[in-house]
Amino acid sequence: MLGRTLNYRQITKLVKEGSKILDLGCGDGYLFKKLVDEKKVTGVGIEIDENAVIKTMERGLSVIQADLDKGLSQFGNKTFDYTILNRTLQSTDKPDYVLEEMLRVGKKAIVSFPNFGYWKVRFYLLFKGKMPKSRALPYEWYNTPNIHLNTVEDFFDYCKKNEINIIDCIYLAKKKARKKVIKPFANFFSEEAIFVISK
Repeated sequence: MLGRTLNYRQITKLVKEGSKILDLGCGDGYLFKKLVDEKKVTGVGIEIDENAVIKTMERGLSVIQADLDKGLSQFGNKTFDYTILNRTLQSTDKPDYVLEEMLRVGKKAIVSFPNFGYWKVRFYLLFKGKMPKSRALPYEWYNTPNIHLNTVEDFFDYCKKNEINIIDCIYLAKKKARKKVIKPFANFFSEEAIFVISK
């Protein structure tokens, strides 16, 4: 994937200081810790991988070991200012259900994902005839965690169909973040996208 520094920096800018967050698929807790240190957030992380849960706890953060695909029934409606799903949507079994739950428990949701409509991905498949590999998609077809491939345009369509408000979007490519990209070109030129949504 693109360096996590750029991705995390952009997400950190989107979160208001002192917010209460739920970091879904928090991994080793790096982003969560950055938000605690820089934005003084409070909250909890959710992660399925036991080793990652331990690393998150070692950072002094509150974390629950759970499967996102089973929902967030332990949390009430609009419990958090932000729910964050960073680079995890494409690896969930039920991405639509995960998004629905995020929007239920959070006032706003921040979702980032690799864009499978990125021009290098398209050209790789067209010219090599193999499943694409790039910085954002470094896996082989047989060991990839990405089971639901989507593009920026797919996400726009999903939000429109489900009456989800898009508050902000940032497009990442080659160590740069762009907010003022004409929408049709964003699907072609962005390697990764970050959306802020609400319901």
